[in-house]
Amino acid sequence: MPGTKITDHQVRKYKEMRKRATQEIAAAKIGISVRSARRVEHATALPSQREARAWRTRADPLAGVWDEEVVPLLESEPGLFGTTLFEELQRRHPERFEPGIVRTLQRRIRAWRAVYGGERETYFAQAHPPGRFALSDFTVADELNVSIAGVAYPHRLYQFALAYSGWRYAEVVLGGEIYI
Repeated sequence: MPGTKITDHQVRKYKEMRKRATQEIAAAKIGISVRSARRVEHATALPSQREARAWRTRADPLAGVWDEEVVPLLESEPGLFGTTLFEELQRRHPERFEPGIVRTLQRRIRAWRAVYGGERETYFAQAHPPGRFALSDFTVADELNVSIAGVAYPHRLYQFALAYSGWRYAEVVLGGEIYI
């Protein structure tokens, strides 16, 4: 399958299978192409033992604008989207940036935010088993300025809610807080 890396396990299984079958059959059983099988046979080390490549496959399309233009924009406005920054780069440098570069820019922005971006918000998942949790609250409703026949109606609202189902009960309370 294109884009997936061959694992050490696949290489070992291929070499084991190759002792009993042809290259085509062994490659098919392991789930790699015949061309990859040829590369595996000529390799001297397992995939995990090889050094990562240190060369670029193409010239950096963002050279000259990343540090000078994009990073200052991200520092001043960290919430900018990659597509917005790409449109701004196209506006500033017409004819220089083709549409295929937007994905490269988005990846570079994601990597920059991982190192230099602000703190990410932390969420803690909450579990509310049925019949376990309920919420009870009184709210003073005087600020609503409710009036009946021109006379102010001071009151409170009592609310009871079940956390699991979201079922709610509300009642108008006159005077102080009461418990139902």
